[in-house]
Amino acid sequence: MKITNVQAICLKLPEISSAADGTQDDLIIVVETDEGITGYGEVDTAPTVGKAIIDAYMSHGTCFGLREVVTGLDPFDYEQIWNEMWAKTYYYGRFGPVMHVMSGIDMALWDIMGKATGKPVHKLLGGSYSDKVRAYASALMPENKEMVRKMVDTYLSQGFTAIKFGWGPLGYDVHFDIELIKTAREAAGDDADILIDIGKRYRLKSAIYVAKALEQLNIYWLEEPLPAEDYSGYKKLTESTTMRIATGEEESGRLAFGRLINETHIDVVQPDISRCGGLTEAKKIASLAADNNILCVPHAFKTGVLVAATLQLIAAIPHAPFLEFSVTESAIRKGLLVNPFVQKDGFVEVPQKPGFGIELNMDIIKKYRVPG
Repeated sequence: MKITNVQAICLKLPEISSAADGTQDDLIIVVETDEGITGYGEVDTAPTVGKAIIDAYMSHGTCFGLREVVTGLDPFDYEQIWNEMWAKTYYYGRFGPVMHVMSGIDMALWDIMGKATGKPVHKLLGGSYSDKVRAYASALMPENKEMVRKMVDTYLSQGFTAIKFGWGPLGYDVHFDIELIKTAREAAGDDADILIDIGKRYRLKSAIYVAKALEQLNIYWLEEPLPAEDYSGYKKLTESTTMRIATGEEESGRLAFGRLINETHIDVVQPDISRCGGLTEAKKIASLAADNNILCVPHAFKTGVLVAATLQLIAAIPHAPFLEFSVTESAIRKGLLVNPFVQKDGFVEVPQKPGFGIELNMDIIKKYRVPG
């Protein structure tokens, strides 16, 4: 089997805002083969930047566009392909958007391998630890306490047993933050977990202050309270609180995750399969987390393509407590798959069909595709 083409498809809603909502646009990767098997991937980056990385022509030996790198190669040589993509983009890549696009291609290769072998991807990754995964409703924090209560009631009525609120007004006033979080905790009662994402907006003293307050509220974790680069701050924070501290969605590659885990002593590492290097790299990152006895809970605030890949990874690793499940109203998020994922009684089933077990909704692609 040989790769014959890589398509980079940019999608965009008619109107987007500066809200921290990664479902307003998208970059879908479609890898085609000479045996008629097609694989799907998704990239969480600036879509037109990512498309340029696919389409770029070769400038010199370490400055290739990624379509040119992978065309003609066997998808089953996924490790070799990963190393080729890394080496042949070294001049302008290594991390950032290039690694993001590598992630989408790598995801598509695993989808192809699963389809070619008739196996769901988690079988190829080496595990069947779970056939369903507990999902947390992942939402932006609203602006006031009344809306917090309404949203908690809505998600609990839908069957969720865990809710994450993030970004929005959080991170600017620690006292207001604590009031909003306390409201969510009270509205959820004792039987649901609440998770909080600050969106990298605190300095260390504020993060310590809030973490201490959240200890008393039984909040499951505090996510990205500090900028991703503040390793020293994360280490001091983790040493000062019993709160679980989570971060990692901004990182790419196992080397960066190794440094993050070793230098910060965080409790939860959050690789995003559409950014960190794909499933090939995410499985290694999960192994690093296991070796260091911390939780690996992938970040997945995108569409059903990323959800599918994330479910396959979670099924193949032990002790992954959650699936991130975006509840935004984006038409791209809700409609991109022919059969969208649904949660039932707080869980989402792991697809058992070959590959990722998904098909794209071409009507949605046609409607929201960016020309060019």
